[in-house]
Amino acid sequence: MKIKTIEKYGAVVIELKGNAMGGDDTKDFNELLHKLIDEDKLNVVVDLAEIKFMNSSGLGMLISGLTTMKKANGSLKLAAVTEKIQSLLVITKLITIFENYDTADEAVESFKKA
Repeated sequence: MKIKTIEKYGAVVIELKGNAMGGDDTKDFNELLHKLIDEDKLNVVVDLAEIKFMNSSGLGMLISGLTTMKKANGSLKLAAVTEKIQSLLVITKLITIFENYDTADEAVESFKKA
């Protein structure tokens, strides 16, 4: 999985690409979130448009990320969730704990309203 960050209007968009399977990806993702927290960048959007497959470890990575950001008084929102991942979130009832937006831009906009 590749991780790329873009800063937009006071938020950081983390673009994930490939397969979210946990392992080293989880470590890299968590290190990135801690680095953002250290830099006082607490509005994070995870763009899932380019994720082809996600297993339970990938879901765990997102849950862990959400917990990490909430503990730091920040927030983590999901954007561009594919149909496959959307159904995974519905089945696991995780759809209720994540704020979910159609596009990364909509998710970034939502921080302005908060």
